[in-house]
Amino acid sequence: MGEFRRVTEDFWVSPQISVEDVAAARAQGFTQIINNRPDGESPDQPASAQIESVARAAGLDYLFAPVSGRPTAEAVTAVRAATQASSGKTLAYCRSGTRSIVTWALGQARDRDREELIRLAADAGYDLRAVLA
Repeated sequence: MGEFRRVTEDFWVSPQISVEDVAAARAQGFTQIINNRPDGESPDQPASAQIESVARAAGLDYLFAPVSGRPTAEAVTAVRAATQASSGKTLAYCRSGTRSIVTWALGQARDRDREELIRLAADAGYDLRAVLA
């Protein structure tokens, strides 16, 4: 099973999830999944369309906002809009969870204090000090 890491009450991140993890996410009360991992990074990763199909069949919203390297403004805006529009918990994932939390944090930077974002990320196991410098 995937390692779902709490960032806030409504936003969680995870390393790569499997099709089976979608049911676990649903059972844990998630209402939305965001995929920040581009297709084809690894031959063993499930395709975005596969995760999306299973997520939507389970009644979850789904956003594919792939990030290679530093998140683009488009990815940051898409993740921010999706999390703001969500009526429940969001699970965002990529290979390790780092791109997901970075993308989310950049979208939160205008509303939240830098130190708060760094602390939230650290509590989830990610170091954003250099990213949010």
